[in-house]
Amino acid sequence: MNKRYIVRLTAQERRGLQDMVRKGRAAAYKICHANILLLADADGPAWTDERIAEAASVHLCTVRNVRERFVEEGLEAAVARKKQCRPSRQRLLDGEKEAKLIALACSEPPQGRARWTLHLLADKMVELRVVESISHETVRQALKKTC
Repeated sequence: MNKRYIVRLTAQERRGLQDMVRKGRAAAYKICHANILLLADADGPAWTDERIAEAASVHLCTVRNVRERFVEEGLEAAVARKKQCRPSRQRLLDGEKEAKLIALACSEPPQGRARWTLHLLADKMVELRVVESISHETVRQALKKTC
């Protein structure tokens, strides 16, 4: 099978990757990706993707993705994790809604209560129609970040 993305490391890149693997001071995934690149080097061992996947104990897709990122984006992109284009989900509380939550938490607690609880704050935010729904954990994280 002809490989679409052929890895050709320069002597300097090869030395850098070998140092990273030898020292073992980088994150485990970085060392794994460095090993994949070293084994995939067309001017070096030039192992097949299947053999590299087996030797590195990773999925075949990981080998292909690392190889592709090296050819398309360079060494740093291949060794590091792929950055997200956008967050998995949008933030529930933006600055304005967070300010309303903080103002509510600083206000007087409901009748018959000594203080606001996270559940009470979450219920009140929904009742005031600041948000459609919110969990007490999201309220906790927002208040922890600001206090």
